[in-house]
Amino acid sequence: MHELVFSIFPSENFVDLELYQFGWEACEPSHSFGPVARNHYLFHYVFSGTGTLMAQDSAGDTKTYHIKSNQGFMIFPGQINTYIADNELPWEYAWIEFDGLRVKGMLETAGFTKDNPVYRAHSKDLREEMANEMLYIKDNKDAPTFHLIGHLYLFVDYLVRSAADLSMPKGNKLRDFYVHEAITYIENNFQNDISVEDIAAVCGLNRSYFSKIFKETMGKSTQEFLMNYRMIKAAELLKLTKLSIGDIGKAVGYENQLHFSRAFKNIYGIAPREWRNKNKIKI
Repeated sequence: MHELVFSIFPSENFVDLELYQFGWEACEPSHSFGPVARNHYLFHYVFSGTGTLMAQDSAGDTKTYHIKSNQGFMIFPGQINTYIADNELPWEYAWIEFDGLRVKGMLETAGFTKDNPVYRAHSKDLREEMANEMLYIKDNKDAPTFHLIGHLYLFVDYLVRSAADLSMPKGNKLRDFYVHEAITYIENNFQNDISVEDIAAVCGLNRSYFSKIFKETMGKSTQEFLMNYRMIKAAELLKLTKLSIGDIGKAVGYENQLHFSRAFKNIYGIAPREWRNKNKIKI
């Protein structure tokens, strides 16, 4: 019998790690989903049964992966994919859709790429802890948002630690240091008139090289990261305060209200005032 549990998480604009939706499904034979592309990262963990994933690799070619119980698969933003339950032994799986400014780096640590989307755990204990966190989130959909975000962090921690190849080198420590310094500078100075050159200078690097390593590490340009961070902070102020649109724009680094409104609409799809009317918390 086909069973489905599905929940959408109310966005609170968490910066590093955000939860979008989650669920569980016991599929009927040959049940399929797709072809479709997601806006965020979507992870499925298979509790029983088998199925097939067809997904684009980094070159845009469609590859086929056969996935069984105790394995899983990661779907990447913008990646066209289809997944199909086996005709004789259809799978039962749970899923979580998530994203955030640091997610790309965390998943790369675990070895997930468009060319390597299949989850195979090297630790049974960590794998089971990860699966338990997925079920906990699914079973506690009405818990406070910060409570569920805390369990999302635990899920990602177990996911990364259970999947990471411990024999792999840990990456470029100096590069990680530069990116960390840049993010810290942005977090402390986003409200000021700062540029990519200013951020690169703090790291002691020229703009070209700094921009290259930042985008490779974070998955978006420094300017995109800065704008996203400012708009997330602006959304918090729109939701939680009575400040005017112009004052909120200035609070996140925009002296010109029109420029702020354009930037906000570019990220959220609607004007700041309209967003506030839909999301305002009464105080």
